[in-house]
Amino acid sequence: MRDPSVSRYSAGRLSPIRRTADLRRLRDEQFDVLVVGGGVTGAGAAVDAASRGLKVALVEARDFAAGTSSRSSKLIHGGLRYLEQLELHLVHEALTERGLLATRLAPHLVRPVPILVPLPAAGVPQRVWQRGYYGLGVAAYDAFAGIFGSGRGMPLHRHLSRDGARHLFPSLRADKISGAIRYFDGQMDDARLVVNLARTAASLGAAVVTSARVTGFVREARQVVGVKLRDLESPGSEEFEVRAKTVVAATGVWSDDMSEMLRDVGVRPGLRVRASKGVHLVVPRSAITGEAGLILRTATSVLFVLPWGGHWIIGTTDTDWQLDRSHPAASARDIRYLLDQVNTVLDRPLTTDDIEGVYAGLRPLLSGEADSTSKLSREHAVVEPMLGLMLVAGGKYTTYRVMAADVIDRAVRRLGGPARPSRTDQLPLLGADGYAAAWRDRQDMARRHGVTTGVVEHLLERYGTLTVHLLAMMAADPALAAPLAGAPEYLAVEVAYAALAEGALHLDDVLTRRTRISIETAHRGAETAAHAAEVMGEALGWDATVQAKEIEHYLARVTAERQSQTMPDDATADAARLGAADVRGLAADRHVELLEIDL
Repeated sequence: MRDPSVSRYSAGRLSPIRRTADLRRLRDEQFDVLVVGGGVTGAGAAVDAASRGLKVALVEARDFAAGTSSRSSKLIHGGLRYLEQLELHLVHEALTERGLLATRLAPHLVRPVPILVPLPAAGVPQRVWQRGYYGLGVAAYDAFAGIFGSGRGMPLHRHLSRDGARHLFPSLRADKISGAIRYFDGQMDDARLVVNLARTAASLGAAVVTSARVTGFVREARQVVGVKLRDLESPGSEEFEVRAKTVVAATGVWSDDMSEMLRDVGVRPGLRVRASKGVHLVVPRSAITGEAGLILRTATSVLFVLPWGGHWIIGTTDTDWQLDRSHPAASARDIRYLLDQVNTVLDRPLTTDDIEGVYAGLRPLLSGEADSTSKLSREHAVVEPMLGLMLVAGGKYTTYRVMAADVIDRAVRRLGGPARPSRTDQLPLLGADGYAAAWRDRQDMARRHGVTTGVVEHLLERYGTLTVHLLAMMAADPALAAPLAGAPEYLAVEVAYAALAEGALHLDDVLTRRTRISIETAHRGAETAAHAAEVMGEALGWDATVQAKEIEHYLARVTAERQSQTMPDDATADAARLGAADVRGLAADRHVELLEIDL
């Protein structure tokens, strides 16, 4: 628990000084719960455990959301297609969480996005059937949200004629549609939500450390009592032990690796996770004319075309992946597939020249007998393969809080003592408190701080009520009010703030996750790297040599990703992407064939 005399903001500030102090805590203290994995589920579990008054630590080998949790479709959604599959419990669960996030937990990060369901052109009987079928499904979706959504947070759906659909989305080909249905889901910046979760956990007293890799478990007899940890920011330092009564592994596509560390005592994993690769394209807003997103059915996946600020996000693929899990690569085949699918409904076909950014992520799916990853379970599971160790895997981003509560419920039962129910459904994340009033008064805030209303709106939608701290930094150092070179929609203060309060340790952390410059600019952040490194270096005390090394690492990554996206298949794309070393010095995570051994 945090010291009551310390403000929630100060307690949740992930500064370099805080990292040093938390590393010391990891060495010296014993924790009730140690969470391994800084994605959305791990950060959510740390918040849940800390909010129950437990002594908590959260460790992550790379950066917050460095894996799957920064590479999604950026949707907080109820799972419209699960309704069609009659998986009503999943829809109920997801819509409840969507409502909580949009109205109470993170209204500064989750907001409504309109999406069109195009109705294909067909004869009159088929058009009537399609509109009735899809209309009933979307109406049921809205009804579920109203009944179970904990404060809907989203407008109701609406039927549109062909002309009405093309008025909202002029780029739709008139000959391909007979009309559309507009509904709403939630949109968010996935990486920023994870950072907010980690900071919220820290504000509740959790020790939070990134660039800290678990290399093994500490065992006493047949029980896990901690982990062995290496600080990747101090390459010469020895690994050390972190003691905990319960270890929770929320490691996504690396879940099988946790069980692998216990192979010597014959532990069976209890669950298996397969990785499904999802690729997304980012194109400028000018490439497509529309005021809403699209959801399209393809032969192998659901395709979204979503407005994203001054851009569109197009995705996703759904293919099995058994290569490097740290840096999944998009191939030319993936890109061609997405362009071919979206071009079937656009009046001006997109080409590779339109693409600003590409990103690929891996979904952790609970493995079954199905060959196709699209048929594997999107539900989650919690298992305890050995006393003191719990694994949580599967699920989807929207329901991270449910997953976190489930695994911490089990940890609490193991710890004994008085029952401590989860209360995270009542706990706003940092920046959410007072957000509605701050947004209402944004013009007054802009006048008081001598900035434009546009600047305040931009900051409020990324930092919520924490915006006042960035404005104070800009007032203290006017240079921080300048736009970033090559990415004028972002301000230099955001780089400094990422380093001083959000736990960013490397240039890649800022350009890829604290901001989205790496996918929102045609140069992929190459023209911003020097300016961002200068600002970050000032905040973290980097000398010219360190700044140059950070820039070199980042540019090498951009070059490797560009090359991988010209390769014909997964194997060649993976080989090209691995041409750039990880800035944290991690070895390539390629030995997934070991996971196929039957334990």
